[in-house]
Amino acid sequence: MTMQYVALLRGINVGGNNKVEMPRLKAVFERLGFTDVVTYINSGNIVFASHTTFLPQNIEDAIEEEFGFRSKTLLRSADNIARVCSALPDDWQNDSEQKTDVLFLWEEADSPDAINEITQTPNVDNLLYVDGAIIWNIKRKDQPKSKMDDFIK
Repeated sequence: MTMQYVALLRGINVGGNNKVEMPRLKAVFERLGFTDVVTYINSGNIVFASHTTFLPQNIEDAIEEEFGFRSKTLLRSADNIARVCSALPDDWQNDSEQKTDVLFLWEEADSPDAINEITQTPNVDNLLYVDGAIIWNIKRKDQPKSKMDDFIK
C-alpha cells in the first residue's frame, strides 16, 4: 500500500547556509525509491509517496551523501497532517489580524505535556496540542508581547 508523507528538513537554505537545489533534492528522494516527489519552494519541505517502510535516517544519510551535510528530518504522514489541519479551531486564522503557526514536534518531545515546556504570555499566546504538533495562535497586534519569537529562536 502506498502512503503519502511530508518530510520537513531542518536547516536547509537558511541564511545562505546548507544550500540545497530543489531538483537535486527531488532526485535524492527518487533514488531512495519514493514516488510522486514534489518540493515546496526552497524550504526543504518535500511531499512524496512510499510503498516501503523507511526511517528518517535513510533520508538524512542520503542528503549527507549528496550535499555533504546532515539535515535532521521530521516525517509526517498525510493522515497526521490532515488531523492537525482538522484540529485547527475555526476562529484561528493566519491573516492580517492573526498569526497561526504549526510547530511539528520531534518524536522525543511529542506529548501533551510539551505545551508546559513553552513560556507563554497569558491572554496573548494560545496553544493547542494535537498528536505530533502544537498549534500556536496570537493576534498580530499582540505579537510584541508574545513568547513565540523567543521560542522559535
